[in-house]
Amino acid sequence: MWMRPQTPKNFLKYLQTLPRWRWLFPLLPALMVLTVVTSLVWLPWKAQKRESAERQEQLIADTLWVEQAVRLQLARDEEALRQFAADMLNDGMSARDFRAQASRLLTENRELVRLAWLDTEFNILAASAEPSRGAGVLSEQSAEAADSARRTGEPRYGAPTLQASSTHSMDYHLPLIEGTRYRGSLLATYSTATILEQMVPWWFAQDNEITLVGFFDNVIERRAANGPGRGVYTHSHALDLPGANLTLRTNSLKGAPQLLPNLLVAAVITLSLALLGSLVALWRDINRRLDAEKALRQQVSFRTAMENSLVTGLRARDLEGRVTYVNPAFCEMVGTQGEELVGRRPPMPYWAPEAMAEYQKRFSQVLAGTITPQGFETIFQRASGERFPVLIFESPLVDDTGRQTGWMGSILDISDRKRIEDLNRQQQEKLESSARLASMGEIASTLAHELNQPLAAISSYTTGALNLLTAGATAKAGADEASQHRTTFDTDGLKLALEKASAQAQRAGQIIRSVHAFVKQREPTREPVPVQALIDGIVPLVDMQAHKFYVVLDIRVSPDLPPVLADRVLIEQVLLNLTRNAIESMEHVAPQARILRIVASRDKDGGSLAPVHIAVIDRGQGIAPEIETRLFSPFFSTKAEGMGMGLNICRTAIEFHGGRLLHRANPDGGTIFEFSLPVA
Repeated sequence: MWMRPQTPKNFLKYLQTLPRWRWLFPLLPALMVLTVVTSLVWLPWKAQKRESAERQEQLIADTLWVEQAVRLQLARDEEALRQFAADMLNDGMSARDFRAQASRLLTENRELVRLAWLDTEFNILAASAEPSRGAGVLSEQSAEAADSARRTGEPRYGAPTLQASSTHSMDYHLPLIEGTRYRGSLLATYSTATILEQMVPWWFAQDNEITLVGFFDNVIERRAANGPGRGVYTHSHALDLPGANLTLRTNSLKGAPQLLPNLLVAAVITLSLALLGSLVALWRDINRRLDAEKALRQQVSFRTAMENSLVTGLRARDLEGRVTYVNPAFCEMVGTQGEELVGRRPPMPYWAPEAMAEYQKRFSQVLAGTITPQGFETIFQRASGERFPVLIFESPLVDDTGRQTGWMGSILDISDRKRIEDLNRQQQEKLESSARLASMGEIASTLAHELNQPLAAISSYTTGALNLLTAGATAKAGADEASQHRTTFDTDGLKLALEKASAQAQRAGQIIRSVHAFVKQREPTREPVPVQALIDGIVPLVDMQAHKFYVVLDIRVSPDLPPVLADRVLIEQVLLNLTRNAIESMEHVAPQARILRIVASRDKDGGSLAPVHIAVIDRGQGIAPEIETRLFSPFFSTKAEGMGMGLNICRTAIEFHGGRLLHRANPDGGTIFEFSLPVA
C-alpha cells in the first residue's frame, strides 16, 4: 500500500520508484478532479453564453413583433385613408364635410394629428386644423413625398421633420386618382412620439429603450419608460415605409447574466434533470418503437387479409418480367400454386398456346414502358386446359423513393360477365322479336282486310276471264265474220283481265313478303341500303294502318341521298313503330289534319360523311310534359294494351347504328321523331 507524498518533489520521486504501468493509478484522481473542475467552469460559461444568446434572440423576436405591430397599425391607417380618399372622389365632398370626417378619423387614430386636402399644386384646400408651420406651405421632405406620389400614383411617406414644439412629425401623401387623372392628394400628418406611445406595448417599453432613427442615424424619437438601455442587448430593424427611411432600434435594460449563481446546486440539478430527461426520452422512444412495430404488424396483417379476400387476381413483376408476387385469387383463377409462379419468367403456364404471339407482344410493351393504363381483354388457360376470358390492368409499381421497381397487374375473370352479355343480347333479340310479333298482332285485322281486296279482285278478274273464254268458244263455233271480229275483241279483254289479276296477286305477295321479313328472327347485319328502298319496304304496312284511320301518307326523300350503313329489318321496325304511334296519335284530330309525313334529308354543309336524317312527323295531340320524361322507359306505355317496349327498342336499335333517337314538338301541332344513320 502506498502513501500520498506531501510535496511535489517527494511525489515525483515516488512515481519514479513505481513501475510504468502503475503510474496511471495516482493520476486517476487528478484526472477526475480536473474533469469535474473543467465541467464546473465550462458548464456555467456555456450556460451564460446560451442565456445571453437567448436574451438576444428574445429581444430580436420582440423587436420584430413590435415592428409588425407598428406596420399593422399603419396599414390600418392607410386603409382608412384610402376609404376616405375614395369618398372624396365619389361623393364630391365639401370642405365642411371633409373637416367633419377628418375629425372622426383623428379621434379614432390618435397617432394622426392632422388631415389636409391638397390640390394639384399642393395647396391646402381644406384641413382638420391649421398647421403649426406656415399655412399652405409644405416642408421640403413633405413636398418631395407629394411630388413622388403624384408621379407614381402610389402613396408616399415623407421624412420626419422637426416642429417648432421640438417634436417630429411625418407626412403621408395619398394621391387622388380619378381614372388616370391626378386630382390632388390627401395629406395625413403623424406624430412620431405618438407612434411610439400608442403602437409600442407597455410591457415592452418597461424592459427596453425604443428609438426611432433616421437615414443618417439621427435620433428622431425615443421612449425610455425605465431609463436608458445598457447597450448589452440591442437590435435594429427597418420599418420599410415607402418614401421614408426609418429604423426601429431597441436597447434592453437587462445586463449580462452572472457567471456563478449557485454553481454546484445548479450543476447537480442540471445533471439530475438531464439524466431524468434521458430516461424519459429513452422510455418514450422505446414505447414509440413498440407502437410502430405493433402498427406495422397490424398493417401487414390487414393488407394480407385484404389481398387474400380479394376476388381480383393480383400479379407483380419486376423490370425483367419475373413474377415477384401473386395473391390467392390469382392462383385459384389459373389453378396453379403461388410457389410455381413466383420467380418465373415468360412464357407462363397460364398462357394459351393460340394467343402466345399476343402475350409476347404485350409483354414487350410492358418492358418497354409503352403500355397504356387502360385495361385489355385476352384469354388465360387453367391448369386443366380450360380457357377463360380475363380483363387485365397494368400499372407501374413504384417504391417509397419514387423509383419504379416493376409492374403491378390486376386480373379479372370476366367469364360471368361474358355470359351475362350473351344472355342480355339474346333477351334483347327476343324482345325485338316479341315487339315485331306484337306489332303484327295489332295490324292483323287490317292485314286481312288488305289481303281480301286483292284476292277479291283476282277472283273477279279470273271469273271475267272464264266468261270471255266461254263466249269466245261459242262464237268460234258459229264461224261467221261478225263472230270472228268479236272473238278478237274478247281476246284483248281477256289479256287485260289477266294482267290486272297478276298485279293484284303481286300486291298480295308484296304484303306477305313485308310481313314475313318483318317478323323473321335473324342476327343484326349492317350493310349498304338505299334510303328510298328502306322506306318503300314499309310503305305497304304503313298504308294499311293509314287507310284504317283515314290518314294521308306524305313521303319526301331527297333524290341525292347516298346509301346508308344499316340493318334493314331493324330500321324498318323502328319506322313501323314510329309511324304506327304517329297514326294512332291523330285518331282524335280533324280529318283534314291527319297527315303523316316521312322526310329523309341530309345536312349539305356536313361534307361527305354527314349522316342521313329520317324524321317521322305527325299532327296529333303531342306529348304531355309529365309523360315526356318517361317516354323511353321500359314497360311504360300510355296504351291500355301496349307493352311499353316499342320506343325503348327503337332507341336501342338506333344506338346500335351509332345514332340517337330524338323527339321535339311539331310547330304545326303534334310531334317530330328524328334519328340519323351513317352513310355507307
